[in-house]
Amino acid sequence: MTASTGIDLGAPLTETPDTCGAFPRLTDEQIRALGKAGKRRPVDAGEVLYAQGGRPSEFFVILSGKVAVTEGTGDDTAVVRVHGPRRFLGELGLLEGQPAFVGAVAAEPGEVLAIPVSAVLRLVLGDPLLGDLILRAYLVRRTLLIGAGNGLRIVGSCYSPDTRRLLDFVARNRLPYRLVDVDKDQQAEALLRRFGVAVADTPVVVANGAEVLRNPSTAELAGKIGLRPPEPENGVRDLLVVGAGPGGLAAVVYGASDGLRLSAFDATAAGGQAGTTSRIENYLGFPPGISGAELAERSVIQAAKFGARVAVPAEARTLEARDGHYAVGFDEGIEIVSRAVVIATGARYRRLVVPGIEKFEASSIYYAATLHEARRCQASPVAVVGGGNSAGQAAVFLAEGSPEVFLLVRGGDLAANMSRYLVDQVERHPRITVLAHTEVHGLVGGGTLESVVVENNRTGERRVLDARALFVFIGASPHTAWLSGMVALDEDGFVRTGADAAGFRDSDLWRGVHRAPLVLETSRPGVFAVGDVRHGSVKRVASAVGEGAMAVRFVHEHLSQEV
Repeated sequence: MTASTGIDLGAPLTETPDTCGAFPRLTDEQIRALGKAGKRRPVDAGEVLYAQGGRPSEFFVILSGKVAVTEGTGDDTAVVRVHGPRRFLGELGLLEGQPAFVGAVAAEPGEVLAIPVSAVLRLVLGDPLLGDLILRAYLVRRTLLIGAGNGLRIVGSCYSPDTRRLLDFVARNRLPYRLVDVDKDQQAEALLRRFGVAVADTPVVVANGAEVLRNPSTAELAGKIGLRPPEPENGVRDLLVVGAGPGGLAAVVYGASDGLRLSAFDATAAGGQAGTTSRIENYLGFPPGISGAELAERSVIQAAKFGARVAVPAEARTLEARDGHYAVGFDEGIEIVSRAVVIATGARYRRLVVPGIEKFEASSIYYAATLHEARRCQASPVAVVGGGNSAGQAAVFLAEGSPEVFLLVRGGDLAANMSRYLVDQVERHPRITVLAHTEVHGLVGGGTLESVVVENNRTGERRVLDARALFVFIGASPHTAWLSGMVALDEDGFVRTGADAAGFRDSDLWRGVHRAPLVLETSRPGVFAVGDVRHGSVKRVASAVGEGAMAVRFVHEHLSQEV
């Protein structure tokens, strides 16, 4: 054992088998292609290639010897993976500028190929075969880290709103973590004592194996793990994208690839509502389907190729015209001035109105269905409220692990608001029970949900369902309050664009602009809206992506006509 690494280099280490495509071996041709941008170098046993919490600047391919992937520090160091020749190191955070959630130590003498991360990023998106191999492996590795509970430690009570806030944030941003529940986990007391933290001071986040953040804000946590890179202080942007759902991400990728100087922000996480979807099966080009989180992650990496980063969390608060440009104020004092703005703030899930629901919000009520939520349900029966695609996708996904899923639909016909392929999956699934004309009447339980009281809205009949969690998908409201009257909205708060905005123009604003509002342009010239936030949008991922791409084309047209 070495003092620097905390692992026993004398013990035999067996290479981790590749059972799911996470640890592929590169071919000679692929290694040669990577070698053009890197350098070979010998490594000694015990040499740290990168430390947990560090920001690796190189991508490593193992040419000979073995490398141990480790978690923890000092005597608490544990080996979580072992890799041999032709394998490569790292995971998704390497391409997204995040600190390493695990470390890498040479377990025996050997040789590695070291390539700058910037060069690998170009290769990932420039060589379809090699790029897809690396990206797919990294996406699976991130999932394995999440499933194994590697990475961050969140120590707190599952009944605490602040604990739930932190859990939701790391889950939405697909960060590996483990909850150490002070109410249930026997390790919690020892861990808190080790770091000198009282139970009353929880929740805390243990990052990099040793650094303690006491009830951090989401912005503080995001800064620690590289989700919120510092913004340049000076200069007017060509384009500011507010919101990073599919429409916003498309605008970022197309704008950055066109060479626009842009900034992009999201209040919670890249992906928007689509990021909470377990599987999108009708998105063009992905016949097996793709999760919303994976689609978002691929888009973020694609944007990084062109030099653009999406900063989270940063919620827009104000929009105002200033000296022929637009200034958007975000929380925590951030202000960005830009020549054009794309509004992509989407819509937010409506909360279910049921007496007493508040006491279950922190422990048993969910507005997304991802691996994070499914893991917290721990194979318990659950209920899903809603009759649209989001509810159907959630029911099918949750039924993979839950013994019974009740799908509560207020109407009588699933096909009225749900795609046909989903209706077929729901109706065929043996663990999904569809209850039509059914609404939630009450919730039963102490600190956590034990059962759901439902009522048939035709007959008035009530029944009690054995359900330990309630998933709610009952529509959404546009996130437009921050616009504060700066652009025209419809009666429901969605942003008017194109012909719908033409009648709401202020003649002073459009003086010198010799055209009507463009298709996605709002009542203010140079301010565009895409995706779910827009009046008349189709509410589909593909259409949002198309609108984001179109908006960039219109931004160019606006910028070329500025007076």
